[in-house]
Amino acid sequence: MNFTSLGSGSKGNATLIQAGETLVLVDCGFGLKETEARLAARGIRAEQLSAILVTHEHSDHLKGAPMLARRYNLPIHTTHGTARSFKSPVPVFEPINVHRRFTIGNLDIEPVTVPHDAREPSQFVFHHNGFQLGLLTDLGSITPLVTQAYRECQALLLECNHDPQMLADGPYPPSLKRRVGGDWGHLSNQQAARLLAEVNHGRLQHLMISHISEHNNHPDLAMAALAPVLDGVERTRVHTLSQDEGCDWITLQHA
Repeated sequence: MNFTSLGSGSKGNATLIQAGETLVLVDCGFGLKETEARLAARGIRAEQLSAILVTHEHSDHLKGAPMLARRYNLPIHTTHGTARSFKSPVPVFEPINVHRRFTIGNLDIEPVTVPHDAREPSQFVFHHNGFQLGLLTDLGSITPLVTQAYRECQALLLECNHDPQMLADGPYPPSLKRRVGGDWGHLSNQQAARLLAEVNHGRLQHLMISHISEHNNHPDLAMAALAPVLDGVERTRVHTLSQDEGCDWITLQHA
């Protein structure tokens, strides 16, 4: 199983996951031309995509998905709640039942419900050939369901959105500060660390620090918060995802 981030942050998110001939784009928060350019930078043409998955309807995750689907006749998999935000029909809408796994080609996909201020948000754990890859951003608190779902991942793209002090001292209006820092907002560095303390470090090959706020966090602060709970995880396997570049292709390997 291979994966790459096309960008991660409040201005746009997109992740590619490949298993054999199956190639899935998770979220598409960039415009059509920008998405095509970022795909090309990873050696991918949109025609090669098997499907698009959308976690929720916020624009930094949904923006380009319907346009990309219409141009290349791609199916979109998302919840009924998220689909309510489609402004016009898409070629194929495949509804996700958050209580059931589903399959796209070689990928077995486990939806995970999360507390976030969206209509019916879902994050995902991808299974293939004994591998588990977890995508976990855009949630305001860690539930027992979340902890259980992501415990055995070999790769984890984990939100470290904000540092609480930077958020408190930052430029956002009070209402937005309450939203971001609330139980239905985004994970702080410390919340991410608490989840990371619960995962099986013996299986974790790659940790991708994701969805870092440009105004309310810094990669060094995120790393400092996570460092005490990273026993057994090589620092060379901890990566920070950027808004502009994401990361190059990473391959999961059997031990």
